[in-house]
Amino acid sequence: MASMNEPAETAEPSRVWASALEILRCIDPGFDVSLVEKVFTDVVRLFRGEYPGYRKIRTPYHDLTHTLDVFVCAVRLMHGARVAGLALSQEDITRGLVAALFHDIGYAQEAVDDSGTGAQYTPVHVQRGIGFMGRYLAAKGVSLEFIHASACIMLATDHRQGFSAVTFPDEHTALMGRLVGTADLVGQMADRQYLEKLLFLYFEFREAQEGDFGSMQELLRRTGDFYQTTRKRLDEEFGGAYRLLAQHFKAYSNVERNFYMESIAKNLGYLDQVIRQDEADYLSMLKRGGIVEQAVEMARSAGYL
Repeated sequence: MASMNEPAETAEPSRVWASALEILRCIDPGFDVSLVEKVFTDVVRLFRGEYPGYRKIRTPYHDLTHTLDVFVCAVRLMHGARVAGLALSQEDITRGLVAALFHDIGYAQEAVDDSGTGAQYTPVHVQRGIGFMGRYLAAKGVSLEFIHASACIMLATDHRQGFSAVTFPDEHTALMGRLVGTADLVGQMADRQYLEKLLFLYFEFREAQEGDFGSMQELLRRTGDFYQTTRKRLDEEFGGAYRLLAQHFKAYSNVERNFYMESIAKNLGYLDQVIRQDEADYLSMLKRGGIVEQAVEMARSAGYL
C-alpha cells in the first residue's frame, strides 16, 4: 500500500488489522501479535458498544476511525524506525501499539453513565484511559513493568503536559512515546476528512468547556496557529520522528515520499481557502463524508445556530 489510507479503509477494522499485520511481519516475520490482536479486537468492541459494562463511545471526533488512523500511523513509524536502524524489540513495539490502541479509550463511558457523549472527560481522558488499560492488562496477567511502560507511552499523547514531564523507565520506552505521540498528531491531521472533522471537534470542546471558540468557523480559523504549535512539538519534543514515515514508504512500497506530511500540507493549504470565505459560504467548501450536514444538525439541536 503506497499511499495514505482511504476513509473506507480506516472505517473497516479488518482491513486496518490486515495492513498492520503485514507491516509487522516486515519488521519481524516471527512477530508475536497475540496481545496486540486481542487489544485491537476489544478496543473495536468498546467503540461499538459491544464490550461488557460500557456504552458505545459517542465522541464525534475521537471516534474509532481516529484510533485506527493513529494505530496504522504508529505501525508505520515503528517499521520506519527499524529500517533506520533503531534498536526496537518485539516487546518495545508491542507496548507502543497497545498504548496507541488505548490512547483515547478514556472517553469511554460505563453503562450507568448516560450523561453527555464522553467528551466531558477530555481534560482527564488520558488518565482515565491509563486506568482502564491497567485493569485490562492486569486481568490478562501482563506484568506491572509492561503496564507502567505502556502508561508512560500513553502520557506522551497528553498535550496538557510536556514530553519532558514524563518519567520513562528507559530510552526505548521514551522512543515509543515519541513515535506514538507523533502518530496521534500526524495521523489525525493527515486524514483526508480532517477539516470536516474539525467541526465535530468543536462540539467536543463545547461539551468539555474547553477553549473559547465562539463558532465552528472560529475553530477553523485558529487551526493554523494550532498546527504551528503542533509542528514545534513534533520537531522538538518528538525529535522529528515523522521523518521515519518516509523510511517506511521507501522500504515497504519503494516510493520515496512522506504521504502523511504531504497530506497535512494539502489540508492546511485548502484550509487557507476555506477561512477566507465569509460565514455564509465557508461550509460549502467542506464536502467530504456528509460531515457538514451532520454538524449543522448537531448545532441546531444544541441551539448553537
